[in-house]
Amino acid sequence: MQRSKNDLWVGLFVMLGGAALVFLALQSANLLSLNFKSGYSITARFDNIGGLKPQAAVRSAGVLVGRVESIAFDDKVYQARVTLSMDERYVFPKDSSLKILTSGLLGEQYIGIEAGADEKNLAAGDTVTATQSAVVLENLIGQFLYRQAEDGSKPAGAGDKK
Repeated sequence: MQRSKNDLWVGLFVMLGGAALVFLALQSANLLSLNFKSGYSITARFDNIGGLKPQAAVRSAGVLVGRVESIAFDDKVYQARVTLSMDERYVFPKDSSLKILTSGLLGEQYIGIEAGADEKNLAAGDTVTATQSAVVLENLIGQFLYRQAEDGSKPAGAGDKK
């Protein structure tokens, strides 16, 4: 009887440890969001969102102020519509601007908010129009290589003025 009781406790402890590991893995990968705080939703339109994903951070001055709730394609204006869930503690002026930024050189992408100067604040359901799309590293490299090839194809002395 004593052995089966010990086996039960060990099994329960192993199951709790496994559940804790799964929970931590999902939290660290931003696949699970347990947010019991209330907030408000705003939307923004971007020409290119790059590798932005749902549950990505929304930061202002480096402080987490919200999360990306959903991403959808609007086939009427051919732009990405991003819905943001903002923490109710943080309010921003209506003329604030949003940028898609990258953590480090090749890190994950997040949305940065630069506060404006309007007296009225963003409210639930508002749409931010001042947005800057993601900088796609592949496009920058392609433009750089194209310019280098274009400069290399000019005849010697063609750009010299006398």
